[in-house]
Amino acid sequence: MSGPGNQALNINNVVGQQANLQITNHGSDWYYTVCAIMGISAIAFMALAFRRPQSHRIFHYITAGICAVACIAYFAMGSNLGQVPIQAEFVRPNSHWVGAAGTREIFYARYIDWAITTPLLLLDLLLTAGLPWPTILITIFADLIMVVTGLIGALTRTSYKWGFWTFGTAAFLFVVYTLLGTARSHANALGGEPKKTYMMCGAWLTGLWFLYPIAWGLSEGGNVIHPDSEAIFYGILDIFAKPLWGALLIWGHRNINPSQLGLHIRNPEQTNEKYNQPQNGVHGPDRAVGANGAGVPTTAGAGAPTATPATNGHQV
Repeated sequence: MSGPGNQALNINNVVGQQANLQITNHGSDWYYTVCAIMGISAIAFMALAFRRPQSHRIFHYITAGICAVACIAYFAMGSNLGQVPIQAEFVRPNSHWVGAAGTREIFYARYIDWAITTPLLLLDLLLTAGLPWPTILITIFADLIMVVTGLIGALTRTSYKWGFWTFGTAAFLFVVYTLLGTARSHANALGGEPKKTYMMCGAWLTGLWFLYPIAWGLSEGGNVIHPDSEAIFYGILDIFAKPLWGALLIWGHRNINPSQLGLHIRNPEQTNEKYNQPQNGVHGPDRAVGANGAGVPTTAGAGAPTATPATNGHQV
């Protein structure tokens, strides 16, 4: 898909759907390269998952899913699909770019990617810190606001795009507050390998994410850099934020049991064994053994209270 053999821009050159300023074959080749990196990484993470017990695979599955979605998005962008021409707010008439004045190519496929993968990245990281579900959900909600406002801003033709950029930046700062504040405190309380893994991966991801608003301002926002340079900027960031970051996270989890993080995940065989284990001739988890040895329902009846064991963390 590289060099003279890459005909994606010619094949997908639909009249009326192409911008004056769009990627060249160099940009397309790069997008396909990143697509391959993401695809290979997704396969590698899945292969590593099958080397672990089923109850220890959640982080492998999430990370593989992140790379798989990014692979599809980069295939679309390399094929010059998933994009629309948008009138640039800042035209560069003195630029050496061909067709610098007029419309710029905006890849909405990138934002669909981010709307799926950035919540999964946060889920990976915040579960590592042992955060409770309400905090995880509000942080993911803020992240989605960040992505959606970025897309709306990129599709806006006037200076109002910077209002959406401001909303997105405010949501991003809330995410950073969670990563550097609440999640960091939880990771410190856990100590050991969970703390070490969170500190490494949290610092890595937070530092990289600060570069994305800059990339947006130079490309979709300010029309400062060529779409080929935009492809390189975002592509490098995504490689470091997904497959490389994912490899660091999976490496950190090699000695971490999910139960240390409050994740209580049963293997299917363990669940079956518990269900099929006889209790004085009575099978199933819905009956307990009474004082006379007879099986009695565990549900409360006729005013007889029953004790419910208390559990902490996330149970699956």
